[in-house]
Amino acid sequence: MSKQEDLFKNVISHAKEYGFIFPSSEVYDGLSAVYDYGQNGVELKKNIREYWWKAMVQMHENIVGLDAAILMHPTTWKASGHVDAFNDPLIDNKDSKKRYRADVLIEDYCEKLNQKAQKEIDKAKERFGDAFDEAQFVATNARVVEYKARQKEILGRMASGLESGNLEDVKALIEELGIADPETGSKNWTEVRQFNLMFGTKLGASAENAMDLYLRPETAQGIFVNFLNVQKSGRMKVPFGIAQTGKAFRNEIVARQFIFRMREFEQMEMQFFVRPGEEMKYYEYWKDTRLKWHLSLGLGKENYRFHDHEKLAHYANAAADIEFNFPFGFKELEGIHSRTDFDLKAHEQHSGRKLQYFDPELNENYVPYVVETSVGLDRMFLAIFSKSLKEETLEDGSTRTVLALPAVLAPTKAAVLPLVKKDGLPDLAQKIVDDLKWDFNVAYDEKDAVGRRYRRQDALGTPFCITVDHQTLEDNTVTIRHRDSMKQDRVDIAQLRTLINDEVSMRNWLMKMN
Repeated sequence: MSKQEDLFKNVISHAKEYGFIFPSSEVYDGLSAVYDYGQNGVELKKNIREYWWKAMVQMHENIVGLDAAILMHPTTWKASGHVDAFNDPLIDNKDSKKRYRADVLIEDYCEKLNQKAQKEIDKAKERFGDAFDEAQFVATNARVVEYKARQKEILGRMASGLESGNLEDVKALIEELGIADPETGSKNWTEVRQFNLMFGTKLGASAENAMDLYLRPETAQGIFVNFLNVQKSGRMKVPFGIAQTGKAFRNEIVARQFIFRMREFEQMEMQFFVRPGEEMKYYEYWKDTRLKWHLSLGLGKENYRFHDHEKLAHYANAAADIEFNFPFGFKELEGIHSRTDFDLKAHEQHSGRKLQYFDPELNENYVPYVVETSVGLDRMFLAIFSKSLKEETLEDGSTRTVLALPAVLAPTKAAVLPLVKKDGLPDLAQKIVDDLKWDFNVAYDEKDAVGRRYRRQDALGTPFCITVDHQTLEDNTVTIRHRDSMKQDRVDIAQLRTLINDEVSMRNWLMKMN
């Protein structure tokens, strides 16, 4: 088993053991690709959502929020193209009976070419040191040029096959590249077929009169159909944005990799309405702004990269993903898309209602163009959780497991620990908890030796441990221990709120974006 596979297994087991994520309906042996967030997971998830919302809505005067219903009129999905074109190209292996997404098999093959090119770059970097000119090397080194060109050629051919519906050529490409079943090595493939991913349901009291509905496969359409409601009631001027977080549902036939691809998941999306012709300016602005938001969390710049789409969706004139280095390699974390006026025009056409904006500066009506930013909250959770989980060897040779979450997102900000369960220390510790809990999520822990309690809080991602001891009774000071450095300081109880706030406030973290 590779080191990365080991890490991923640790992520999954740690998430369960410490109350972050459980398999759904586990007492009935679970439900494939559906998960529940436990007592700590729900806090971490809430904090990520709030960190996004503050950056997106509170910090932009021209962006407002929305919470649209999950159930929408079925014509919505006809207009958006989901009924006819929301498909995944799937291929089965005849020997293993496993099903895969054809595009993912090809993309994974291309990622290996990318890794080979990166190896050449890393070797050269080591050889030439400070004198290394990466851009020139990438442009001139024969091997790197060949890997990159081959990758471009393969992705281009796949994109044209999927766009034109030439699924025979997609299968031919898989065979020509010698792509094997990742689990068994078999190359015995079926034809590639398209599967629609929407979940259907019914609305109505009786089966005969019931209306066919869908569980929404994305949150964006709720924003588009409310475009005029928000614009008029909020007197919004273009450019302006509407943000939304909420559940979406996809009948993923191939749902793997823990919470990376689930059947019920949560999105954080913002649709930004602009004048036609200005969309590329805002597309670049949002690419830059969204990457800065990710980098503000301090998970390492090297773990992010942009991937420009070869195959554009039917509505887009530009699209890029921010990819993150998950335990299973670089995969999409967030999409930034220039959606043109496709959605609003489609809803105009299907509803017979005008969805236009009167621009007082231009003195004309038009259908705005849209730039979308869309990030999966569950993927964001997985990115943060997997990068934060570390096994550290300490100076004395012992090891500790630490979940080094960005302090701003940690489920519990501080744990208050009485040194012993007597002499009035528990009462004093409880008093500190009662005071701090107005501002922060805090925990009280008195079970086991204090060293073991520190280790438990490290594994939960708690940034601070506050120990109440006999000296506290004399001078009102406590020991505050920092999770990442394990450094301990003696401080006055009155200072605790300020000390914790400096490290965990969203204001301080989000200011890194500027």
